[in-house]
Amino acid sequence: MVNHRGSSHNHMRIASTTKFISRKQSPRTIALYIFLLFAFSIFIFVFNAGNIVEDHPAPVISIQSHPQTKFLQTADDELWDAPSRHGLRPCVKPTSRYKAAQGSDRYLTVKSNGGLNQMRTGISDMVAVAHIMNATLVIPQLDRRSFWQDSSTFSDIFDELHFITTLQGDVRIVRELPKELELVPQARKHFTSWSSMGYYKEMMQLWNDHQVIHVAKSDSRLANNDLPLDIQRLRCRALYHALRFSPPIESLGKKLVDRLRMRSGKYIALHLRYEKDMLAFTGCTSGLTDAESEELRIMRENTKHWKVKDINSTEQRIGGFCPLTPKEVGIFLQAIGYPPSTLIYVASGEIYGGDARLSELMSFFPNLVFKEKLATKEELNEFAKHASQSAALDYIVSLESDVFVPSYSGNMARAVEGHRRFLGHRKTITPDRLLTVKVLFGSF
Repeated sequence: MVNHRGSSHNHMRIASTTKFISRKQSPRTIALYIFLLFAFSIFIFVFNAGNIVEDHPAPVISIQSHPQTKFLQTADDELWDAPSRHGLRPCVKPTSRYKAAQGSDRYLTVKSNGGLNQMRTGISDMVAVAHIMNATLVIPQLDRRSFWQDSSTFSDIFDELHFITTLQGDVRIVRELPKELELVPQARKHFTSWSSMGYYKEMMQLWNDHQVIHVAKSDSRLANNDLPLDIQRLRCRALYHALRFSPPIESLGKKLVDRLRMRSGKYIALHLRYEKDMLAFTGCTSGLTDAESEELRIMRENTKHWKVKDINSTEQRIGGFCPLTPKEVGIFLQAIGYPPSTLIYVASGEIYGGDARLSELMSFFPNLVFKEKLATKEELNEFAKHASQSAALDYIVSLESDVFVPSYSGNMARAVEGHRRFLGHRKTITPDRLLTVKVLFGSF
């Protein structure tokens, strides 16, 4: 059925609307409509604006709530916070297949060569080699003829008893060769660098004719890769657990860290590798005087075990093979966001050029600290003439720092960075020297 009543009503409404639209409005009426519409719009705007002010009062800007401060806080966290571990953790425990070496009547004596960190890694390798060759390890002799001319013994630098007892389940270690074996013929060997486990298994044939094998050099004697898992873990136990520094070094090192914390809370440890021997060895003379460059050349020429004598300093620098200068370090740290007030502990030997070179870094970061400023003369007297013991103090302070920054990827830089990863991926910033030089070369 059709609703005629509704249909009729719709026709009437359409007609009425048509009649209204078709009626012509006068200009005065149109103007009045526009004025009223405009006035109504103003009224609505003012009314709503009043409500906005009443409901949302102007915010009081504080340090805590300002967006820029939150950004700066985030940036500060990025400068100091350690990177994520991604679930990684130290793993040094032996597997169920691991068997300790007996080492009853076969002895391995070792001459550990190089500076502190070269000796540390070499000794940890020799622990692994003694295990592979089923030998008793005699406490290594330390290098006294290197550039540093350090007369320190093993027990001067390391906690000897801790070393022996920590590794007693891995390798038998004794302080000295038994008296009855001191005069017997020894097999003196320069083991091949980066050798595999198979190489040392072959070397075990030396036991057929000798009871004592003397190793003339300890550095880089064992390969880094393709070794059984238990051998790698043994190296880590030796390096990070057994080779603890002697009690006097540990004690003063911790005091230095505490004094730094009291000053600022957070600090950067900068391994500023800008000593005379490093510049002479690398042939890097950028920014030096002609007299200084000549002095380094003569030193390189007179150091017999440095095989490369003629070095082009410019090529070294452009190739990124030179340690960053103090000024370049200052520019780098400033560029990545550290403020001038940052406390920086400088872990290094004597800086070549002295205060004149250091002033270039201090112009960016005046809050520089050396162990000589943190410790008293009496505290340092015990270590003053022993470069390796002094370097051990720098090692401890660098290891415990909030951020570690090496200016050159030498033995200490790699050792500290690796140890910091082992302890929980502590923050290390290693400048890309090649890229840095590309940006800065020609600026000085």
